[in-house]
Amino acid sequence: MSLQTKALVTAKWLSQAIKTRAGANVRVLDASWYLPKLKRNSASEFKKRHIPGAAYFDLDRCSDQTSPLDHMLPSAGDFAEYISRRGITNDAHVVVYDASEQGAFSAPRVWWMFRVFGHHTVSVLDGGLKHWMQEGYPVTEEREKPEPTDYRAMLDRSWVKTYEDILDNIETKEFQLVDARPAGRFKGRDPEPRDNTEPGHVPGSINPVPFFFLRSS
Repeated sequence: MSLQTKALVTAKWLSQAIKTRAGANVRVLDASWYLPKLKRNSASEFKKRHIPGAAYFDLDRCSDQTSPLDHMLPSAGDFAEYISRRGITNDAHVVVYDASEQGAFSAPRVWWMFRVFGHHTVSVLDGGLKHWMQEGYPVTEEREKPEPTDYRAMLDRSWVKTYEDILDNIETKEFQLVDARPAGRFKGRDPEPRDNTEPGHVPGSINPVPFFFLRSS
């Protein structure tokens, strides 16, 4: 493995890694998550179909359960405990995917969480489960029972901006804030999927419409 792990790996690369057991140290996570309006249950879908050897990563559970806000970062200790139960070690190369139609929706969030907590050897599967299946690679309903590990996590604050940081930046313009939501929500035209959320965007943020940068194939 190179010193710098690629942020994206292909379906071919992952298939070969699983077959050759490059292997023993590659751990796969299904991090599928959907907005409630889609009425999809990612946990149920995982039980029916996932990449062989994959474990399920629940974004709702691996979050700060004391916060009234959705998906706030868990503590380093809680993250470490959650990852330990999935049989992942600190030296593992973690590959994250999701089953979204876009090919990547929630998986990049989990990639970022690993980086936040000091895990550098983590990648997103390019095209997700959808592309994996289009390429003819196998899926299974069989579930492995990993042995718990002694995973360690440490918060790297350079990967996080706080509410106060964002508020101050409206005046200081120290960094460029990017809003990755669809343009309709950014411009306040489309309704927000969560209740009690005002339309529009943070002053000074830009909206490059990220899916324009993705290939359809």
